[in-house]
Amino acid sequence: MARIAGVDLPKNERIEIGLTRIFGIGRPASQKILDETGVNPNIRVKDLKDEDLVKIRNIIDRDFKVEGDLRREVAMNVKRLTDIGCYRGVRHRLGLPLRGQRTKTNARTRKGPRKTIMGRKKEA
Repeated sequence: MARIAGVDLPKNERIEIGLTRIFGIGRPASQKILDETGVNPNIRVKDLKDEDLVKIRNIIDRDFKVEGDLRREVAMNVKRLTDIGCYRGVRHRLGLPLRGQRTKTNARTRKGPRKTIMGRKKEA
């Protein structure tokens, strides 16, 4: 099993897809990495040579911010917004959508399950 940036890549996946398991690397970034190293994107992770793994690791360490560093940076950005008390920071603090979406209906992903108020009936 290949281990890159602290993540175990699944053995039976193509390397192009397997690299996307690393937080901060998507399809375009994985394609760029494989082009730079000259590794065939259709090869399976279990069939990779050690030299190829070392090349991939070096490029990721050199050019990309991934996993812990990236998560820390995102958390610090959110913390900065909440500390300065800007609109987006307040929305983060309250757990509401930040980018102008409506909240009268929808927004269930951010707000969580509905909280029903007992003894309240709709009057016609």
